[in-house]
Amino acid sequence: MKLYYNPLSTYSQKVLIAFYEKGLTFEPFVIDPRDKSARQSYQKIYPLGKIPLLITEQNRPVPESSIIIEFLDMNYMTGATLLPRDGEMSRQARLKDRMYDLYLNNPVVELLFESQKPRDRQDPCRMIKARETLDIMYEQLNENLCDHSWANGEEFSIADCAAAPALFYGQRVHPFSKYPAIKAYFSRLLGRPSLQKVLGEAEPLVKSFLK
Repeated sequence: MKLYYNPLSTYSQKVLIAFYEKGLTFEPFVIDPRDKSARQSYQKIYPLGKIPLLITEQNRPVPESSIIIEFLDMNYMTGATLLPRDGEMSRQARLKDRMYDLYLNNPVVELLFESQKPRDRQDPCRMIKARETLDIMYEQLNENLCDHSWANGEEFSIADCAAAPALFYGQRVHPFSKYPAIKAYFSRLLGRPSLQKVLGEAEPLVKSFLK
């Protein structure tokens, strides 16, 4: 398999966690969206230009992080089972995956990019809205995590793949220090070899970006 991604990208990190949880290998193609030439070359492969993108062993493109993880989980029985086989548990995992993508990850990314701009070019309204959304999500996530270890119960799942990158950046732009269940959960996430590997690979780029 081939994977087009960027180590800084939260959605790329989400897929990388899934790959490492399942013990699968891939041929890496790192895309730098700031490089116009590289971006144009990549758009010949995937016109929308979004990352990550998986190219299967059958040379079939699979875009979108959640769909990539579902493809991996359905077609490779190794390692962790990221989508529960129980129908209701699977539905809950998919729901949390979408909620964390849309209302946890996306506001964090919004704050990250706004914070990189000079102060006079930042959009206060967008930043306030992002923080309000994160406050709501932190409350819900903290409550959800009070009675089990992982986002969807006692087994690591696609929902945790989605939450981990968002919380990694979220601790910097909108800390969750007053939420004890999230703090304990994030500590457990940091103990996963899959996330350790993802963060280790991204560390030089993360340091440069956050400066």
